[in-house]
Amino acid sequence: MVIDVREPWEFDYCRIEGSQSLPLGMLPQAVDDLPRTRDIVVVCHHGVRSFHAAAWLKHSGFDRVLNLRGGLAAWADQVEPSMKRY
Repeated sequence: MVIDVREPWEFDYCRIEGSQSLPLGMLPQAVDDLPRTRDIVVVCHHGVRSFHAAAWLKHSGFDRVLNLRGGLAAWADQVEPSMKRY
């Protein structure tokens, strides 16, 4: 599961196919709806917000959480060069 913690306008502009939008500010309200038995990769623009979100999820008892280091900027550079950038 890929969770994108950027703002809705950012998600609308570009995203990893199949990712789910969950803005960082909404994470506490949605935590009970997230699966604890699946791998969760958290993403943002450069990896800072997702780093904090992943740390918060781990502190909240999620064991299978990863941060996409470098965020979508790194993803666009290394995996999907055709992705829009901002």
